[in-house]
Amino acid sequence: MKMKLELVPIPVADIDRSKAFYTRQVGFVEDLDVRPAEGVRVVQLTPPGSACSIGIGTGLPAYDDMSPGTVKSLHLVVADIEQTRADLLGRDVDVSAVLDVGGGVRYASFSDPDGNTLTLQEMAWRTGDSY
Repeated sequence: MKMKLELVPIPVADIDRSKAFYTRQVGFVEDLDVRPAEGVRVVQLTPPGSACSIGIGTGLPAYDDMSPGTVKSLHLVVADIEQTRADLLGRDVDVSAVLDVGGGVRYASFSDPDGNTLTLQEMAWRTGDSY
C-alpha cells in the first residue's frame, strides 16, 4: 500500500488575509483559489519544495468545523534554520529564537494571523537526497 499526505486544512477567520500572509510573507506558492459552488472557496498553498500543501477556505466541513487558530506545530523541515529564520524575519514574520534540543535537531516557531502555529525544524543528518 502507498499513501501520500497531500493537504492539511488550516482554519482561518479571513481567507484573503491568511492567503497574503502565507504567500507574501512566508513564501508559499498559491496552487489554486477557486469557488466551485455558491458559498464555497478553496485555496491551496504549498511550501517551496514540499509535496504537501495547506488548504484554507470556507463552505466545507474541513474548514468550517474547526476554529481558527487551533492547528498547532505543523513542521516545516528546513536545511538551514538560521537562514530560513533570517529570511522570514526579513519578511516581517515574528519567528522565535532557535532552540537546540540536542542530537542535531533545532526548532523555531511562528504563528499565522489567527494563531495557528508552524515550527521550523532542522535535522543535521537530513541533507542531500534525505532532505
